[in-house]
Amino acid sequence: MRIIVAGSIATDHLMRFPGKFTDSLVADKLDHVSLSFLVDELVVHRGGAGANIAFGLGCLGLNPVLVSAVGSDFTDYRSWLERHGVDCESIYVSEVAQTARFVCTTDEVQNQIASFYAGAMSESRNIEISPIVTRIKSEPIVLIGPDDPEAMIRHTDECRQKGFAFAADPSQQLARMDGESIRLLIEGAKYLFTNEYESALTEQKTGWSADQILQKVEHRIITLGKKGARIESRDGRVVEIGCPKERVLADPTGVGDGFRAGFLGGVALGLDLERAAEVGATLATLVIENVGPQEYRFEKEDFVARITQAYGPIAASEISAVL
Repeated sequence: MRIIVAGSIATDHLMRFPGKFTDSLVADKLDHVSLSFLVDELVVHRGGAGANIAFGLGCLGLNPVLVSAVGSDFTDYRSWLERHGVDCESIYVSEVAQTARFVCTTDEVQNQIASFYAGAMSESRNIEISPIVTRIKSEPIVLIGPDDPEAMIRHTDECRQKGFAFAADPSQQLARMDGESIRLLIEGAKYLFTNEYESALTEQKTGWSADQILQKVEHRIITLGKKGARIESRDGRVVEIGCPKERVLADPTGVGDGFRAGFLGGVALGLDLERAAEVGATLATLVIENVGPQEYRFEKEDFVARITQAYGPIAASEISAVL
């Protein structure tokens, strides 16, 4: 089984200001703000939910197909992903826009001023999934992650029409999408990924109860932060797993993407839901120990040792056999 990951590709430009933004704000002049902050630090990280998930799957040796739209500035990023086992042949390159970019400055008390440039991401709606399936000559599962909302709905509709198994991961786009769009996005999904808050928001916006959602999807995976994850299935099964203990808390950015990569990777490798979730939680732990969602290293021996410590020798034996 090949995994096709349809989701955003972006770079994060993170800066730090050694002071407080509020010290430069004049109360009776806020209707005409014109400020420039001299920053001490600039760090650029590769990101975007689709790229983060594909990177994790590539580290597991699964050669995922990444699907999104980028600009002509994507050359170095493409090389990085390909070196980590990601198939980038189906990425759409815009002729007019740059790759999506998040620019954020944080002050000494964690206030932030940020901008997000969608750029080429809006052209993801031009991509068709069927030619990609023909190219890879393999039965796929398609992860439809946060991206241009119109693209997400089109990909979902195509999967339903063509009979491709798909996972819905609306993530941060839930805030932007209305109830009807969310219903179109998730109905028929084999897997629905949300965190705990997004789970409640999905119910609120769609008007569907938890039981009704489980009549629309086969498995509902809810990540619970440091408490782990819960998987609710249409047949009534409920699986709950905890998280391995992290060695250091560095940065939570991309942790959810790491979990999704590990879970789908585990499923593709033939593991059951519980073991796949354990792989997901362990990969997520690697993410949180590093600054940047693609800065971790996957080393099988250490990975299995973490699983042994967190979930026991039987889990480690079953997971090690397929990695």
